[in-house]
Amino acid sequence: MKSAIQLAVIAFAGLIAAPLAAVAQSYPAKTVRVIIPWPPGGSNDIVGRVVMQKMSENLGQQFVIDNRGGAAGTIGTDVVAKSNADGYVIMVHSATHIANPHLYKKLPYDTLKDVIGVAPLARQVGMLVVHPSLPVKSVKEFIVLGKKRPGEITYSSSGNGSFVHLTMVLLNSMTGTKMIHVPYKGGGPAAVAIASGEVQAMLATIGSLIPSLNAKRVRPLGVSSDERVPQYPDVPTIAEGGVKGYEFTAWVGAFAPAGTPKAVIDKLNAEMQKALKDKNVSEKLSAQTLDPMFMTPEQFSARLKSDYDKYAKVIKESGAKID
Repeated sequence: MKSAIQLAVIAFAGLIAAPLAAVAQSYPAKTVRVIIPWPPGGSNDIVGRVVMQKMSENLGQQFVIDNRGGAAGTIGTDVVAKSNADGYVIMVHSATHIANPHLYKKLPYDTLKDVIGVAPLARQVGMLVVHPSLPVKSVKEFIVLGKKRPGEITYSSSGNGSFVHLTMVLLNSMTGTKMIHVPYKGGGPAAVAIASGEVQAMLATIGSLIPSLNAKRVRPLGVSSDERVPQYPDVPTIAEGGVKGYEFTAWVGAFAPAGTPKAVIDKLNAEMQKALKDKNVSEKLSAQTLDPMFMTPEQFSARLKSDYDKYAKVIKESGAKID
C-alpha cells in the first residue's frame, strides 16, 4: 500500500506532466522563427532552409528563416540566448559556436549554458587541396615538401579561428610543418585565392570547393574525416595519406534558448530526424557534401562538450584571438 504522502507526490507529478505533454502535443501552434547567424548562401543557410522547409511541410506551421550574420555568429546567437524559451525561436549554427568562446575575450552569453543543443543536422568534412602549380600529388608529398620548405608554403582560410584555419593548424601540429596562414574575409574569397594561385594550399569544407574541383583549378589530396566521403571516393583520408590519427570534422546543428521545455526539445529533435530521413532532403544536403547527421539531444550535448574542449586545445595552439 502506498502512503498518503506517496500518493500526493504521484498526483502532483501527474499535474506537472500533463501540461507539459499538452504543450508538446500542440507545438508548434504558431510560426517558429529560425535564426541563422550567418549571411544567406553559406552551408548554415543551406542546411537551415532545406531542413526547415520540410519541417514546415510536416508540421503545418511556418519555420521562417531570419539571417542575422556578423561577428562569426555571435550577434545572432546573442538574440537567441535572450529570447523566450518556448520553442518559437530556434537557431541553426555551425561548430564555430563552440570555437567562439575560445577566440573572443568576452561574449554576451554563456556558450554551453544559455543555449542548448537540439540536434546536429549535417556533417561538414574538410578537403586538403593545393593549387596545381604546387608539385605534389598526395598528402605524403605535401608534408615532405612542407618540411623541406618551412615558412614558404601559404594556405588560405575564412578567418582566424575558423574551421578552415584550425584544420591546417592541427595538420601543422601533427606533422611538424610550418606553413603560413593567410586569413581572408570569408570562405568565398579564401576559395578564390587558392583557385587563382594567390596561395598554395587550403583545407576547407568540401562544399565550398566544389566549383574549383569541377573546374580543376585545385588538386585534391585528402579529406579530413576518418573515412572517405562517398561523393569523392578516390580521394583518400588525410590519415590514409600518412598523418595517422588525423580527424577534424565539423557540423551544422539546431539550438534553442536554455530553459525550453524538454518536451518541446524532444519533439523538435524527433521532427528534425524525420526531415533528415526524407529522401529529397538527404539528397539535397549530400549534393553539397553536407551529409545528414543526427543525434538525440543528450548525445548532441555530450558532443558539444567534447568539441568545446577539442577546439580550446587547437585554438590555444594556433594563438588565434579576436578582440
